[in-house]
Amino acid sequence: MPNELLAKEKTHLVAFMPSGKRGRFPDGTPVLEAARVLGVDIDSVCGGRGICGRCQVDLTVGKFSKHGVVSRADSLSPFAEAEEKFKQRRGMKEGRRLSCHALLRGDVVIDVPAVSQVHKQVIVKQADDRKIEMDPAIRLHFVQVLEPDMYNPTGDFERLCLALKQQWGLDFMECDLRTLQALQKVLRDGKWNVTVAVHRSSRITKIWPGFHNVAYGLAVDVGSTTIAMHLCNLSTGDVVASAGMMNPQIRYGEDLMSRVSYVMMNPGGEQLLTEAVRRGINDLIAEVSEAAEIDPTDILNAVFVGNPIMHHLLLGIDPTELGGAPFALTTNSGMTVWMSEIGVGSNPDGRAYFLPCIAGHVGADTAAVILAEAPHLQDQMMLIIDVGTNAEIVLGNNVRLLAASSPTGPAFEGAQISCGQRAAAGAIERVRINPETLEPRFKVIGSDLWSDEDGFEEETKKSGITGICGSGIIEVIAEMYLSGILTTDGVIDGSFAAKSPRVVADGRTFSYVIRGGESEIKIYQTDVRAIQLAKAALYAGAKLLMDKLGVETVDRIVLTGAFGSHIDTKYAMVLGMIPDCNLEDVEGVGNAAGIGARIALLNKSARDEIEAVVRSVEKIETAVEPKFQEYFVEAMAIPHKTSRYPELAKVVKLPEPRVSSNNPDGDNGRRRRRRRG
Repeated sequence: MPNELLAKEKTHLVAFMPSGKRGRFPDGTPVLEAARVLGVDIDSVCGGRGICGRCQVDLTVGKFSKHGVVSRADSLSPFAEAEEKFKQRRGMKEGRRLSCHALLRGDVVIDVPAVSQVHKQVIVKQADDRKIEMDPAIRLHFVQVLEPDMYNPTGDFERLCLALKQQWGLDFMECDLRTLQALQKVLRDGKWNVTVAVHRSSRITKIWPGFHNVAYGLAVDVGSTTIAMHLCNLSTGDVVASAGMMNPQIRYGEDLMSRVSYVMMNPGGEQLLTEAVRRGINDLIAEVSEAAEIDPTDILNAVFVGNPIMHHLLLGIDPTELGGAPFALTTNSGMTVWMSEIGVGSNPDGRAYFLPCIAGHVGADTAAVILAEAPHLQDQMMLIIDVGTNAEIVLGNNVRLLAASSPTGPAFEGAQISCGQRAAAGAIERVRINPETLEPRFKVIGSDLWSDEDGFEEETKKSGITGICGSGIIEVIAEMYLSGILTTDGVIDGSFAAKSPRVVADGRTFSYVIRGGESEIKIYQTDVRAIQLAKAALYAGAKLLMDKLGVETVDRIVLTGAFGSHIDTKYAMVLGMIPDCNLEDVEGVGNAAGIGARIALLNKSARDEIEAVVRSVEKIETAVEPKFQEYFVEAMAIPHKTSRYPELAKVVKLPEPRVSSNNPDGDNGRRRRRRRG
């Protein structure tokens, strides 16, 4: 174009909010094109054809001196036919425009709403409004492909790649064989218009005929007890369906080490365990797909997290080496595999990403917790504990991170407790003891009433009072201590039998009756000891990490996992499960591992981030640390033999330290350190 014509060409100043980017463009330039030139973040799947509706923007009317713009209602072209069709078909907010069809007719200020941004933020943690930027590994691209002709004998795939390059700037594409096998039929069914799913801007994983607007992904936390799954829309980040189940591997062993033992003693046992967990995952996929009314083949990406043994078994790797020192992992790197390689019943060409494990007993679930809670981005000293049969512990901040596991055993989950059970309807979950009368009152799962309230017996008649779960065990033992029934060294004081019929003799020891009658529920001395051993191992692991970092106190404590979220943090501290801290800075956050998996699903950069963080985490093996046993023995006392709890004492009246003259164990509370499991 001659220079004199360029000079006369009419241009308009456009300013985009909230980015503040602005520039001049010729009259008639589509708003979407101007946005792309300026690098403004506006989403589009259909490539400006007015089909997907993701590029919606708002025209803002007014005088904006800061940007030198007077924006008027007629600064954009009138509503186009394609916009009208989309509005009738899908609906649009009043005043919204499709930026691919709205043309510049004057200086204008354009607001890009959050829903139209490619890298929009979504909240993944309601508690603290944790937001992440949407940038999934799977992107959808609608393209028009040139039809073949006799004069240009190129393959359909090569012409598809040319369309992706010309229309989306994607080059050097690869394609999975299964997708390639269906390519010709899909192209012709779509009359040469197709939607392409691309993994990490380089590999085609699915092609649909015509326009297709959505793909899905899975965030899965594979725990030793339960499996939790979330089905997410990869465009919006929304969780569209969730499901969970008991891990089917439980039939081969309650805890991790019993499953490893099963593998060791039964040739081919690892295959049975792998098949069991994969069947469970496929059952959940069918469940969430049905709930969301989607085709499972539209599930193109998944993120899996779990402890090292679950991680290995899901991948079909024999976990035997994790059953004994030095607890060697097959791999501690993040990895991406085909869904078909792990037998997942979604799109076989979908990709499954496994977060990295940290150490032999600190798994990808802990890596996911770090991603969710982000201690590596904090100034404050944060202690994160996933309470389970092997407590996984992380301590640190943005300067240094340490991780370890501590063998707490299954007592916190109700095992090894005389009346213990898993959390289910009818299980006692909350307990209070009157310090004057020593009378208890309690709540059970499935009822909001306390046991001393009218209607309790009627409301619990169907479920019955069946036992006591982990959170209930912690509360009753802490309450027994606060009311004086338990001494500092964890002995049920038999002298209280004269004060209350709730304290009864059992041979050489005493027990406390929570509920009498035919279905009697009692706390025995052996139950107290089991909890002492578990909580001492937990505290000792945390203390060991504090010692390594050279800190006496922590600023914040986070308890994660299904069990951690149900613990009353006050009672956890009364027992001495965790170090002293301001109770306002101690919280249970539920399934943080599942949140971390969702973050990695919705933002591919988060995968690179956590892999880098895991490489920097210092792994501490408690089994070879000589001080662990010392810390363990001191932590047997309630709350602790030597450590003071000044922050706890501000809100709870702690009894004066009192040691029983008659130790029922005859061993000063010393026990051999329990095996991992």
